[in-house]
Amino acid sequence: MGEFIKYRKGYKYQLVETCSVKTAIHPESLIWTEYIRLTKDGTLTISRGYAWDGASGPTYDSKCSMRGSLYHDALYQLMRLGLLDRSWRDKADELLRKTCIEDGMWKVRANIWWTMVDKLAGFACKPEAEPEILTAP
Repeated sequence: MGEFIKYRKGYKYQLVETCSVKTAIHPESLIWTEYIRLTKDGTLTISRGYAWDGASGPTYDSKCSMRGSLYHDALYQLMRLGLLDRSWRDKADELLRKTCIEDGMWKVRANIWWTMVDKLAGFACKPEAEPEILTAP
C-alpha cells in the first residue's frame, strides 16, 4: 500500500466545457493556471474540469447564479493565490452582480448579494482562505 491521494473538499460543481467572458479586470501581465487564464485585455477563460462551490453564505444556488458564482470564485482564487492583486476585488464583485442580472436574477436579489459580498467576503480573497490540501488514507 503506502499510496496517498491529495484532494480538497468544499466544491459542488465542475465545469464540463471551457468558457470565457470579457471582464473589466486588466492585470499587468497574463495570468495562467491549470484551469484559469486572465489576459491583459480582461478576457477570463475557465477550463473544463474547474471546480467551484456556487453561491456562498445564507442563500441558494439557482441557474441565474451559476455563471456569476463561477467567474467570481475563479477571480477570488487568483487573488488568494497572489496572482491577481486584491485591488481588483470590487471589479470581481461587480462582475458577479452584472452576470447574475444578465442571467435573470431579480435586481433586488443581485444587489443584496453584491452588498453582502462587499461587506462580508473580503476574507475569501486572502491566501489563508485557499482550501487546505488533504491526504488519504
